[in-house]
Amino acid sequence: MKYIDVAIDNKSEHTDTLYTYGCSEDMVRVGQKVYVPFGLGDKERGAYVFRVSDEPEKEYKKLKYAARLDEDICLTEEIMHTCIWMKKRYLCKYIDAVKCFTPAGSRSKRGKERNPYKDAAGEQVEPPVLTEEQEKALKPICTAIGKREHRRFLLYGVTGSGKTEVYMRAAAKCLEKKRSVIMLVPEISLTTQVIERFIGRFGAGSVAVLHSRLSPGERHDEWMRIKNGQVRIVIGARSAVFAPFDDIGLIILDEEHEATYKSDMMPKYDGAEVALKRLQEHRGVFLCGSATPAVATFYRSQCGIYQRLELTKRYNQVALPEVELVDMRLELKEGNKSIISRKLYGAMKAALEKKQQIILFLNRRGYAAFVSCRECGAVLKCPDCGISLTYHKEAGKAICHYCGYEELPPETCPECGSRYIRYFGTGTEKVEETVTELFPQAVAERLDLDAVKKKGSIDRILNRFKKGKIEILIGTQLVAKGLDFRNVGLVGVISADVTLNIPDFRSPERTFQLITQAAGRAGRGEEKGTVIIQTYTPDNYAVSLAARQDYKSFYEAEIRFRSYMKYPPYSDLMQLIFSSKDEEKAAAAAHSWYEKVCLALGEQEKACVFIPQAAPMNKIKDTYRYCMLIKCPQGKRQAYSAAVQNIKETEKIKRKDYTVTVDINPYSFV
Repeated sequence: MKYIDVAIDNKSEHTDTLYTYGCSEDMVRVGQKVYVPFGLGDKERGAYVFRVSDEPEKEYKKLKYAARLDEDICLTEEIMHTCIWMKKRYLCKYIDAVKCFTPAGSRSKRGKERNPYKDAAGEQVEPPVLTEEQEKALKPICTAIGKREHRRFLLYGVTGSGKTEVYMRAAAKCLEKKRSVIMLVPEISLTTQVIERFIGRFGAGSVAVLHSRLSPGERHDEWMRIKNGQVRIVIGARSAVFAPFDDIGLIILDEEHEATYKSDMMPKYDGAEVALKRLQEHRGVFLCGSATPAVATFYRSQCGIYQRLELTKRYNQVALPEVELVDMRLELKEGNKSIISRKLYGAMKAALEKKQQIILFLNRRGYAAFVSCRECGAVLKCPDCGISLTYHKEAGKAICHYCGYEELPPETCPECGSRYIRYFGTGTEKVEETVTELFPQAVAERLDLDAVKKKGSIDRILNRFKKGKIEILIGTQLVAKGLDFRNVGLVGVISADVTLNIPDFRSPERTFQLITQAAGRAGRGEEKGTVIIQTYTPDNYAVSLAARQDYKSFYEAEIRFRSYMKYPPYSDLMQLIFSSKDEEKAAAAAHSWYEKVCLALGEQEKACVFIPQAAPMNKIKDTYRYCMLIKCPQGKRQAYSAAVQNIKETEKIKRKDYTVTVDINPYSFV
């Protein structure tokens, strides 16, 4: 007889604790999925074992017994330790953490293997000769892998410097030592390109893939291949960090600066932090890379927490692209009302004549940013969220980008009855329409979330671009990250200012990164590329330094500001969001928690707790939101976390008409 402490697979916060059961199966172990009777009706529920003992901790009058064990699912002890750490770090439920590690879908009833990449041939190319810089960067990584040391590296290399080749050589060293590799990429759009390279080098049988665009059945079968030891390399977006390996030697975080590594759903984990936690137990190597590292990551490399490895030159020795800023205020003054400046038009014409491909980047989808009445100024807004609707010409509808609400644009103003309804602002649809009018002979295509709703759409578009069938690719940040196409001679940034106006201390950092990354898509072949950046704020330091591709000057300016304001990396931020269908109840809950948090802290700590405010996006999906921000000074995060966790435990006992979510170091304050 064994006694097991389990977390029940149940969504309610009221059951977020460990329950003790008896178990007649002596083979039961930590991480096992079991089925147990639960609740008043003893309905059978799934549960996960966190502790196994031979003796109960206390006497139970009515001890219940586990009904059976799951034959397929048994997580490792390291995974269960990580789940406990996630609960403490992100203040989530036990089961929320466990669900990150368990497979979606179920076994195929027909016994058919669902492997989405089993027939992939990959890029069959000979491994290139490493440059001197690549050799120098690779040496300490391979040494750490060989010695089974837990080390952390930042591979800081300009765009096109050959970071991916360093990743693959490090992975090869890890496989040589019979250990496993997880390769994380920030966007699913990049997954196929990376998969093709890894399959070409290591073979399709060695690689599994985990990301949200796979069907539940495909994800289940890929999870089982990993769990059963059939593969040693996993490639995917952030959720691939939860791959059920039992001996991880290396986790690679490509484009480590990207916000997509931070989950926006519960549990709101940071992929890099989870990777580091897992690698500590496995004594593995953490390798993150970027041409524009997150300010906090570069700071850690300055402090020696990460060892920084630098690649200062492009692999092909071609110079970085020529970058030019265009002041759109002058364009307007001189009579050009088009969204394409004269300079960009001329550069596009020249590139097409030379048979070069073009990428145009604008981080805003749709046709127009908002619909407004010229007579009274009324703006068409979402009835559930209260934000302006974006007009999508292709769909012929005004759509809310937060809740999906849509309606036909009115012919007359609903406020004043005027017929002067106009569309303002620019999105990728409008750019595509303008480009088609200016260059009717060129093949232009759009790559954004609206254009890739069907499974496989991203791969089809990128494959067509790779083969030269698309001459002008227009897109959002999907086209600005990590793509490697040799014939791109020109990149145009339609508006460098879009991300500058977001209410977030990271806005300059994101602007710098997006511009630099988009610019890095040009000139990756044999010829030097050209980049045209259109802006209304050419003197902004994020824009001007991105044009110069001067990361270190940007870092110095930004870290001084962070130090003065005590923003990360000089603190941890904790955001509490209170939601309710009733605005007054959301506000009351926020202020009640504020008082309780302050009461639980000392006088000095109270100063770092800010009075609750209505969220910038106060209403989403007919739900009102208030937020409270806590700025935890370095070394004091645990005290604030403990205070919040204690209040959560107390509050969950009461009947509530609001919900509260906790986000540690959020990447969005909207």
